[in-house]
Amino acid sequence: MDLGIAGKTAIVCASSKGLGHGCAEALAAEGVHLIVNARSAGPLAEAAQDLRGRFGVTVTDVACDVTTPEGQAQVLEAGQGADILVTNAGGPPPGLWSDWDREDFIKALDANMLTPIALMKGCMPGMIDKGWGRVVNITSQSVKAPIPQLGLSNSARTGLTGYVAGTARQVAQHGVNINNLLPGIHATDRANALDGPVAEAKGISLEDARKLREATIPTRSYGTAEDFGAACAYLCSQQARFIVGQNLLLDGGGTNFTI
Repeated sequence: MDLGIAGKTAIVCASSKGLGHGCAEALAAEGVHLIVNARSAGPLAEAAQDLRGRFGVTVTDVACDVTTPEGQAQVLEAGQGADILVTNAGGPPPGLWSDWDREDFIKALDANMLTPIALMKGCMPGMIDKGWGRVVNITSQSVKAPIPQLGLSNSARTGLTGYVAGTARQVAQHGVNINNLLPGIHATDRANALDGPVAEAKGISLEDARKLREATIPTRSYGTAEDFGAACAYLCSQQARFIVGQNLLLDGGGTNFTI
């Protein structure tokens, strides 16, 4: 299916690897020009060159920490006039309620709530002027089913979800659609970070810890960055014009919800 977005331009954050890279790859395959971002310049430049070579699109790489005001300014400057925004930032560390103090929550809010909001505010006026835009925020399944050891992430991402719920209904009349993608467990570095403590606590290998988690997922497998990217590209498509303010789970059926 032709998604109708060839020639458009997208900012994709944290896209040198993992879910962000999956989104950048899927958009590039549709002919979308990219502004890609990550903190490490070397891996980002390699990823950008790979996307240029395979898909023949323009790829601008911006190495910075997008969770800082300075980084946000760099990305927005490089992506002036962007039609598509995909926000993404690594999740805060797991732990117990007793592990976190105010500063930990401030860091989580900065990365996983306030950064996406700042980027949306930077991009959406231009989208509104053009009468077309797509925003996809990568959040987490935890906004529907909070995960006990991810209290920092639960809090920050749920705040972003509330912001999007209201904002999406305000800008949809201008042809700008905002939606959230909620990953369950995918085969990325984040999965290793979550499986590692389980392996250590149980005295088993990382591979065995993964098998234990896979057994709890109806598909009996982790998702892939390619799975995730395909869903992102669809939400950015012309065909998704009537999807507004939604929270789409990509979790292999692992979160048992009727809504």
